[in-house]
Amino acid sequence: MAELILFCLRLMRNTRRIILLLPLLTLPVLPAGEARAKNVILFLADGGGIPTVNAASLHGYGKPQALYVQQMPYIGLSDTSSASNWVTDSAAGMTAIVTGQKTNNGVISQSAAAVRGRRDGETLKTILEYAEERGLSTGVLTDRPISDATPAACYAHNNDRSKQGEIFLQILKPRFGDGPDLVVGLGRGVVEKQTAALGMDIWPELAAKGYQRVTSPESCRGAQPRAARLVALFESEEFKLAEWVDCALTVLSRNPKGFFLMVELDTHLGEARKSLEAMIELDRIVRRTAERMKGADTLILFTADHSYDLHLPRSGVPGEDIVPLMKLAGHHNAEEVLVAAEGPGAERVRGFIPNTWLFQIMMSAYGWK
Repeated sequence: MAELILFCLRLMRNTRRIILLLPLLTLPVLPAGEARAKNVILFLADGGGIPTVNAASLHGYGKPQALYVQQMPYIGLSDTSSASNWVTDSAAGMTAIVTGQKTNNGVISQSAAAVRGRRDGETLKTILEYAEERGLSTGVLTDRPISDATPAACYAHNNDRSKQGEIFLQILKPRFGDGPDLVVGLGRGVVEKQTAALGMDIWPELAAKGYQRVTSPESCRGAQPRAARLVALFESEEFKLAEWVDCALTVLSRNPKGFFLMVELDTHLGEARKSLEAMIELDRIVRRTAERMKGADTLILFTADHSYDLHLPRSGVPGEDIVPLMKLAGHHNAEEVLVAAEGPGAERVRGFIPNTWLFQIMMSAYGWK
């Protein structure tokens, strides 16, 4: 009887290992001779689920499927669950996308062994950090605080997304590589306050690390090739994301080895009209970027970290403004989200996939294991 029990336990362990390996075994691999991506650009619509994408098309163009991201050649649907909940937050959602592993809500690029605010998990290397180690240029651009969950998951590792001072300081003391080369976002006041409480004056430290503090995208034109490291932190000032994306592409494209860039725009703003117009703005940026980078061996990915309770619950008439018809509950939800892609490696985006596959897709596009 003891031998039978031991045999069953071994069988269960082996079966679990096989199940854990299945996503890696079934992920499309890079065929011999296939073109590789020199650059990868990840566009992230925070909260931009299928209802938001669809409603943005109706609001902006008066018809369905008119957004650029709805017309990209490769389309899939991504699961968004975290390790701890069917409904993810941005920290766990983005961690899955940029590291290939799920973690618990509130945790930034650490394994699911982390307990938020109490215990660290294993450090999970991100796609940005892999790019840094290989000599590529990297950038993080967001209309949210730069130390908030989505951008933070690209460059930092922490068991609590609220520790924004500790998170930002990992730009200065990265775990892998030498940190992102271009950093643009909001949250200057929070970053300055929380890093000061930790005994750090960030601006001289950033300068010592080779970062040039800039306040406008025009600064990119004067940056020196391959030596430019730019940081722009805003508080409440309005800035045009499209212009900063152009800035980032100008600077990062100077590296002959290529680059990785993450661009986030918040599309769950607590108000239907603002949310839909943000989605339309991001879609235009994706289109403009795709046109600019055409023929430049660039994989362009669009997705969301999670969906959002924004719905069109009753019939509307073509030509009628849909915004007054929209219902907004104001919560994250567990819906799958759109993944759209074009460029080298984009053909791996198809069907229903876990959010962790996006990391594998980007790594495979570069030709990295």
